[in-house]
This record gives sequence, C-alpha cells and structure tokens, in this order.
Amino acid sequence: MASITASGLGSGLDVSSIVSQLMAIERQPLKTLQSTQSSINAQISSFGKIQSALSTLRDKSAAFNSTSLWGQTSTTVSDASVATVTSVSGKSGAAGSHSLQVNALATTQTVSSSVFSGSSATLSEGSMTIELGSWTGGTPPTGFSAKSGATPVTISIGAGETSLGSIRDKINKANAGVTAGIVTDASGARLTLRSTKTGEENAFRIAVNETSDDGNAATGLSALAYDATTASPMSRNQVAGNAQVLINGLSISSASNTIDNAIEGLSIKLSKTSSTPVELAVAADHSDVKTAINDFISAFNGLSDTIKSETKYDAATKTAGKLQADRTAVGIQSQMRQMVFEAFGGSDSGSLKRLSDIGVSINASGKLELKSSKLDAALENPTQVKELLNGGDGSTTALTGVMKRFRKYADGVLGTDGALQTRTDGLRTELKRNQDKQDAMELRLTGIEDRLNKQYQSLDKRMSNLNSLGTAVNNLATSLSRSYYY
Repeated sequence: MASITASGLGSGLDVSSIVSQLMAIERQPLKTLQSTQSSINAQISSFGKIQSALSTLRDKSAAFNSTSLWGQTSTTVSDASVATVTSVSGKSGAAGSHSLQVNALATTQTVSSSVFSGSSATLSEGSMTIELGSWTGGTPPTGFSAKSGATPVTISIGAGETSLGSIRDKINKANAGVTAGIVTDASGARLTLRSTKTGEENAFRIAVNETSDDGNAATGLSALAYDATTASPMSRNQVAGNAQVLINGLSISSASNTIDNAIEGLSIKLSKTSSTPVELAVAADHSDVKTAINDFISAFNGLSDTIKSETKYDAATKTAGKLQADRTAVGIQSQMRQMVFEAFGGSDSGSLKRLSDIGVSINASGKLELKSSKLDAALENPTQVKELLNGGDGSTTALTGVMKRFRKYADGVLGTDGALQTRTDGLRTELKRNQDKQDAMELRLTGIEDRLNKQYQSLDKRMSNLNSLGTAVNNLATSLSRSYYY
C-alpha cells in the first residue's frame, strides 16, 4: 500500500526564507524611496559645489573694490647696495625718477671704559644717571642739549651689584636709551655703551655719584662717567650723527637711516655712502591688477566647469548629471555668460565698454580667456580700467562696473532668499517628507513581517501535526498488511 506523505511541509518548512522573500517584495516601495533620497542628497551636494564655486567668484569680483589694488608703483635703484626703496604702508609713490646721494649714514654714540681684569671685576656702590641729548658747540663740544621728551634715568648700584657684569645687566634693564656690553681682548675687559637709536639727538652723557667717594675719578664707579665737554674716564669711540643725503640736489638730514616720505609714498633705507648720485625710478605697477583679473577668470571657469559637470548628459554611458536640466543651475550659468557681454555705460571708462576691451573674452568652449597684450594696452590708462570694472553709480545695470555686477548678482543668488538657498531649502523639505514616508513604511513593514512570521509558524506547526498523523496511518496500514498475509 502506498504511504501518505506531506513532502516539504511540516517541520521541514523554511519559514525564515519564505518570509524573507515575501518581505523583499513588500520592501520595493521603500527601496524606491531610498533611491529618491539618495538622488535628493546628491542634488543638495551638487548645489553645494555650485554655491562654493559662486562664492569664490564673488570674492574674486569683490577684490577689484580694494583701494590698495589700484595706483600701485614699483621702484628700482641703480645701485641697490646704497639704498633700498619700498612703499610707505597704505601709499604708493608717484611715477617719476629721482637722484639720491648718501653723504653720511646716521650713527649711534658709543663709549668704552678703561681696561678691567674681567667681567667679575668690582667697582663701587653708588648711582649712574644717563641722559639723552645732543652735543653742541662744534668739535670738541662745549655744551649738551637734552632731548625733548626724554627723562634722565638714574640707576642705583648697591651691595652685591658692583661687578662689571652686574652693572652691565642693570643698565640694560633700565631702558635708558643705551645698550651696555662687555668686550674682552688680550688687554682685559671693557664696558661699552651704545645708543639704542641713531641720530644726533640720541647722544648721551653719564653722571656718576659714588656712595663713598675715594677722590679718584679713574677708580670705582666714577670710572664709568662720561661728558664730551670735559676729560672723562670713558672714551667716545663713535659720534652720534644724522644721515646726510641729497635728494634731487636738496640736502636732507635724518636721525634714522630709514627716510619716509621725503619722496611721497616712498620709504628709503640707506645702506652705505655714495660718492656720486644713484637713480631711483618709480614706475606704475599693475601686477596685482593682472593677478586679480586672472583670479577672476579662474573662478569664472571653475564655476562654469562645476555647473557643466553637474548638469551634463553623457551619451556614451547614458548617465545624467545630478542636476541635468535643472533651471536654477542652468540659469546661473546663462546669467554669468550674459554679464560678460553686457556693456558699461559710464563715461569715465573712455572707449573701454566691455570685458573684451581689456582682453577678457569667452572662447568656443564657453570659458573666459585673457589676451595679455590687450590688457597691457588698456592699463596704459588704469583709471579707465578701474572705472570699467568697479566704477559707475550703480543706479542701473549699465551704470554699474562689470565686477560690481558679478558681485551683486552673486550676493543675491547666495543670499538667504536667493535662488540657490531657495532651491536647496526646497530639496531639504522634500528630503524630510521622504524620510517621514520611509519611517512610516518601516513601521508598517515591521508589522507585516511579524504577521507573516506568525502565519507561517502556525502553518509549520499544522504541517508537522499532519505529517505525524500520516506517519501513524502508514504504520497502522503496514501492521494490518502483515497480519493479513500471515
């Protein structure tokens, strides 16, 4: 007799696999939502790239508003070993040529003491008063005129401070307008003092008062006194003097070796004297303007490349950019290119009316390029170039400088109510709705999966009972068959 079976059912039922396959079908709408979510995030990322590129373009456009960009000059010196010339901060020298002859450099006063055994040699207690000023009355001086605004500084030398090294350190800490040092050679050690600043008015004299005067000016603390009008223990090695120069034949005296604004806008740093004049040439320097224009071109092309990459369609691979045909992205690029061609209506730019008039034009690939020779020719009149780029009264588009237009347009697009922010906010709202749907669907799918598990577990239990019943019937049939034949 044939046996009764329920093949593949009962305890052999793969509930987990069945439920998993059924849930895979149920999850298809969720996968669609997740795919849409990825697409929205990709669009937000693409707009972020465009926003960054447009922000860079905005900054490069704003650079033309800097007052320091325009009117710069560069200076050359026929003999750079005599002097170097730079612009005074915030100014530029007027173009022209000048002659410079350095007859004397500004110097400091230096004095030195007699020889001591070493830096540990001791003098005596007392005080030193250092006073800044200028020596008067010729050579040798007959008088001393105190420096206006300077106050004499008195330095006390107490017990345990009388060594040559300690006195040096106390002078250096006193901020008296002099610097002290010890110079040692085969003869011994000498204390040296030097003005911290150059110029006749920064000479100095030193008055000494010993606590216990031994009556000998050459010993003890008295050995450090100095006065150019009388015999002094200290010797003057260098006279404090002003720089003496001839600029375009005019005699100029300076307490410093750096002379500012003797030629307007220029700082002249003297290095050595010259027996004959050297030439200073001041010429217009447009290098920063050229750099700013090239930076703008790079930023414009960078934005163009970014928009092209995000909106393109690749026919070979049949893949579209994240923002293909997006009106906001395409509209930005269209507006950027349109502004390149728009004319400037201001009268102060002369014949310069468009970017192409200064050598900036769009090539066949849609990118800006620069014809340097045309820019150089335009910069022969930098005021007109400045007007074209950053001039006008701004009352209309035509009366707004080209770079001002780019800046204002970028500000609008990048603003809180601008096209980019509005588009991005819309995508984020769409993303939020998508996530809400996913959350709701996940909750529903959890319920469906739970229900399917319960249903198939119940079926598995019933099938198991059915198989047990089938086995019992088979066993009974077999037993009856055997009894019949025997």
